[in-house]
Amino acid sequence: MIDLKTALWWRATLALGLGSMLVFINLYLTQPLLPLLADDFGLSALSAGWALSASTLGLAFGLLFWARVADRLGRKPVMLGCLLAAIVLGILIAWVPAFGLLVLLRGLQGFFLAGLPATAVAYMGEEFTPKALVTSIGIYIAANSVGGIAGRVFGGLLAQWSGWQASFLVLGLASLLLWLPLVRLLPASRHFVPARKGQGTRALFDHIRNPLLWPVYLIGGLNFMVFLNQYTYVAFYLAAPPVGLAPAAIGLLFLTYLSGTFASGISGLLINRFGLCRTLLAAIAIMAVGSLGLLSERVPVILLALLVDSFAFFLAHACASSWVGRSVQQHRALASSLYLVFYYLGASLGGLYLYPFWEWAGLPGIAAGMIAVMGVTGGLTLRLQRRERAMPLAQPK
Repeated sequence: MIDLKTALWWRATLALGLGSMLVFINLYLTQPLLPLLADDFGLSALSAGWALSASTLGLAFGLLFWARVADRLGRKPVMLGCLLAAIVLGILIAWVPAFGLLVLLRGLQGFFLAGLPATAVAYMGEEFTPKALVTSIGIYIAANSVGGIAGRVFGGLLAQWSGWQASFLVLGLASLLLWLPLVRLLPASRHFVPARKGQGTRALFDHIRNPLLWPVYLIGGLNFMVFLNQYTYVAFYLAAPPVGLAPAAIGLLFLTYLSGTFASGISGLLINRFGLCRTLLAAIAIMAVGSLGLLSERVPVILLALLVDSFAFFLAHACASSWVGRSVQQHRALASSLYLVFYYLGASLGGLYLYPFWEWAGLPGIAAGMIAVMGVTGGLTLRLQRRERAMPLAQPK
């Protein structure tokens, strides 16, 4: 097993972090482009949002498929092969003539992007010691947020200079160049054992019924449902009069994710100090408080709300991911992928959930919709805490 802070641990963690960054650069580069796409194609905010929702929905559908493939064929080939296919599709999107075709290709791109997140946590669970796993997952999720920031910021800047097509083309080519070192950098699996045929379906239902897992799946999906899509409606608010921000400025809005990067990086310390459930519950409470900033129409207050929500959300996500990684001994790829299925289904459905709140009251309505969901996920966490006392998780050594 790979121990914490050894040379091989740094190499594997760097490779998985870089791969994760490439996934989320390509997944989220459309988010600051949504007002621009709405103008170019004559779409509503809800319709334009499908440029993002199609990719997250495709990713959700791809996760279980690629997890099962990875359980049979191995981790590294699935991660690298799927990522390469997704990058090539992203480059092709730069030449699509119609919004319907863009949505179709984004859905297919999301399906292939699923290969790495479907497999990465399982790879870490098999190859790393328990203490190394907690720290690695925190760094991995920090890389998620860095990739999301980079995709959105550079996507907005490129669209401002040369149109939305340039965002796909330039970021796709840059991703291709950064993919090449991963082939040598990522260590091959040493502890992978292929799953036998027929085990996957049984394991899937076992994970869904597991009282230590299904509440975490719901928590991750519901939290991400409102966190991700609040940015979409904030972007539409800031792009419209009287604020009227350009795409480049809207892209910079996602620098607020940096607080989430910091939270992910320290999540291992907080989890080891306070425990998973307490840290998760605190993160949900902080996110509910942060969303109150959307009651204001002042841009600095809105930015502060996004900073707080980002910190809280990524801390909660790190807790939930660590919980899944430590709660199962077999079919880890399937367990972590099932968590991500709920996670990205939430992302895909969040626009639909928040849209009535947006139509009703604008950003204050979005805040109300978020707080309602935080009440549900907080209740699920308390339930999980009671279960943990009856069925304690193994602690890292």
